[in-house]
Amino acid sequence: MARRPVAWVGAIVLFAEAVGIALLNWILGLVVDNQDMSLAGLDPHAMTVSTWIAGALFGGYLALCGIVLIRTAVRDRAPGTFGRLLLISCAVVQALLGAFSLGLVGWPAFAFMMVVLGLLVLTLVAYDKKARQDEGGGEGQVPQDGAPQPA
Repeated sequence: MARRPVAWVGAIVLFAEAVGIALLNWILGLVVDNQDMSLAGLDPHAMTVSTWIAGALFGGYLALCGIVLIRTAVRDRAPGTFGRLLLISCAVVQALLGAFSLGLVGWPAFAFMMVVLGLLVLTLVAYDKKARQDEGGGEGQVPQDGAPQPA
């Protein structure tokens, strides 16, 4: 199976998405600052800075998910517990962003988000199957509680 290439492509796409999200938030912050916009009396500069911080944090989160995928591809092993939880949360975020983007942006953005979601889920499932085969010698022979079988 093509586990490694899927993990590599997923990492590249997540890095591109991280840069895109950070750039989008930077531009939105500039728009708010240049138009001196305010929401319910909030300071426009505070809105600008908070938009930039949110973009940096979200871009960093996506980049961290990309790093986990790169590490998974290089080692050709399933990510650890933290990495798996991070990738699962990233998959949930991609699904939610896909649903929102369908209504706000359109079908091409939805399709992109679903491709990223598919890459994440395929990576998680492909490496999970490999880990189960290594533990119990086959997918159907792994005990439910995860305890090793006596030899």
